[in-house]
Amino acid sequence: MRKKISIILAAALCITSLAGCGNSKEKEVKEEPKAETGSVSGELNIAVFQGGMGDTYWNEVVKMFEDKYPDVKVNMNINPKIGEIIKPQIVAGNVPDFISLNMGEASGVMDSLVKEKALMDLTDIFDETLEGDTEPLKDRFLDGIIGSKATSPYDDGKIYLAPFDSGAMGLVYNKTLFEEKGWELPTTWDEFMELGEIAKKDTYEVGGETVEGRALLAYPGIHPQYMRNFLYPAVAQNGGNEAVNAFSNYEEGYADNEKTIEYLQVIPELVEKGYLLEGTVALNHTQSQTEMMLGKALFIPSGAWMVNEMKDAPREEGFEFGMIPMPVMNEGDTQYIASSCEQFSIPAKAENPEAAKAFLKFLYTEDSVKSLAKHASALYALKDAKEICKDVLEEEVYNMYEAYDSAEAVLVYMAPLPQGCNVDVNQELYHKCFTKVIDGSMTVQEWMQSIERAFAEIRSLK
Repeated sequence: MRKKISIILAAALCITSLAGCGNSKEKEVKEEPKAETGSVSGELNIAVFQGGMGDTYWNEVVKMFEDKYPDVKVNMNINPKIGEIIKPQIVAGNVPDFISLNMGEASGVMDSLVKEKALMDLTDIFDETLEGDTEPLKDRFLDGIIGSKATSPYDDGKIYLAPFDSGAMGLVYNKTLFEEKGWELPTTWDEFMELGEIAKKDTYEVGGETVEGRALLAYPGIHPQYMRNFLYPAVAQNGGNEAVNAFSNYEEGYADNEKTIEYLQVIPELVEKGYLLEGTVALNHTQSQTEMMLGKALFIPSGAWMVNEMKDAPREEGFEFGMIPMPVMNEGDTQYIASSCEQFSIPAKAENPEAAKAFLKFLYTEDSVKSLAKHASALYALKDAKEICKDVLEEEVYNMYEAYDSAEAVLVYMAPLPQGCNVDVNQELYHKCFTKVIDGSMTVQEWMQSIERAFAEIRSLK
């Protein structure tokens, strides 16, 4: 059941001086290669979305890049509303050379650039075997990323978007609790359900008082999109990455089918057996995560970011973060884990494309990869990123990423909507129906049929 990770996710780019594959002692005595004279110079204008990772990493990586390429001056615009900032600039013809912004973000900038085919073809970079490496760059990424809809949006086999970080999204649990109780981590839904009965009979301490009975699962009822951790592995039952890729492109039959529905039947079963945390439907993500950390539930669907997001939250004594991939229907089936990935791109009309390419490659060097782990507790979507960063990554974050080791990862991603389409995909996938599944007023099949109707409307406008 130990499977190679296989992500369907967003696009990726290259690495200029891949010291990450070399011996660290060799790196100390080896002089960094210089940029070719005249090939990488001038001003490089980059636009960066400033999210939960902050700006420390970006400030450091820009400085490192300028040290390596002294003939380049980087002008960085980093802002939480970077999409809104650069949108009118792009319309006016003032296009950044490099963009770190995701598909599907609120401003619609990236979706528009994809629809207008206004991104540079980066395929040649992925085909390169970069300095210090032994294989083409495309082979260094987690399986399933390169060639997905998120990297190759036009079905032409070419790469236009580059992956940034990878974020595992499975079932988070308290490692200390499981070790102290001697409980086995479940790999099948039957084993998962058996823990529900065990949890009901267990006790925990809150505020000095002993409480009897834990729930098996909590989830953020106000934000049902967290149940993507269930939905995408359910879709994968019909053919792994290919099935999820088809689903992400709104193709017919990947929601309303026997295997997807059978897998998702675990959700109403949790309710029927009383294994769902009472009141969780009224909680947001931090509230439900806090309840789980206090011991009121054994598992919660979340991601590797939860370590930092909840660093100041109250918790059971000795609480230690761990994460498992989603259980399977039958012993021996492939386990899947949902994954996210942010994206880089270079506009086709970039004024300094050579510097932009050099910068993009530099982002995959060992120094850059380790800096991201150190300053943002995040990992690049590279196969060896976890081990490269082991000495700088927080132990609990490292533990979370171990969920990739026993599962194939599938990308949480939906293709841009066609022009004139008003379907709210997030509403259709989760908000419109999921609470009804929980309260019993809608079946899992009716939920999947609702998704199929929305997808049919999207396809009709293509």
